[in-house]
Amino acid sequence: MKQIAILGCGWLGMPLAKSLLEKGFSVKGSTTSLEKISALESNRIQPFQIELSETEIKGEIDSFLKNSEILIIDIPPKLRSISSENFVKKIQNMIPFIEKSKIEKVIFISSTSVYSDTSSPEVSGALRVTESTKPNPETESGKQLLATEILLQSNPNFKTTVVRFGGLIGEDRHPIHFLAGRKNIENPETPINLIHQEDCIGIIEAIVKQECWNETFNAVAPFHPTRKEYYTQKALEQNLPLPEFDQTKISNGKTILSDKLGITLDYKFKKLTL
Repeated sequence: MKQIAILGCGWLGMPLAKSLLEKGFSVKGSTTSLEKISALESNRIQPFQIELSETEIKGEIDSFLKNSEILIIDIPPKLRSISSENFVKKIQNMIPFIEKSKIEKVIFISSTSVYSDTSSPEVSGALRVTESTKPNPETESGKQLLATEILLQSNPNFKTTVVRFGGLIGEDRHPIHFLAGRKNIENPETPINLIHQEDCIGIIEAIVKQECWNETFNAVAPFHPTRKEYYTQKALEQNLPLPEFDQTKISNGKTILSDKLGITLDYKFKKLTL
């Protein structure tokens, strides 16, 4: 039985762990919250309370990594608060522990924020982005994620596959609940780049099953209506106040293409409309 360690059993990590268990894997999972330990235990996930910072790692990190062949890193940068962190340094602190463990392969959950919204278009309209497009992040989060990708993939002691997810949605998570009723929303003509939780899990499991390492994948559903079209329709469907968009400025944005998933993994999206 292959053992997998998931660093970060949150919105995506927890259902991923449960799905991997159903497929016969042994799973260790981490959380920063003592209150969530019982939830991991009740789902047959071996629980660990692990907290990374720029200066130290709190928790039994050696035991967490012990005897696992694969490590999935699914912790986002915390850069929206006053006490913003150095995410790269946090992961850097963990690398010596990975190196001395039996971890051979790493999956790092990144984001399409590593690509710029304002680069010169390759074609008319929105920038069309593939994995061969040079990343040029504009946000601090995107910059730190890209630096972390490079840090992990350049390490010769383990193989790292990077998955750059678009906006995450699921049955209990959708951006329309944040945008409903808001006014002067920018970039109305920008295409959406979203992916459903079910496909996030499916893509990670395909990488594990097919042993697809030292790769980088964009992971966004092949469904790209404009923000105005999509969020207006979602508000109508859910009987929410309509969002109002600012049409006075030029819309910046990009269309993320995930064709490599189909070519390399033969992956077929489960959620073609969102």
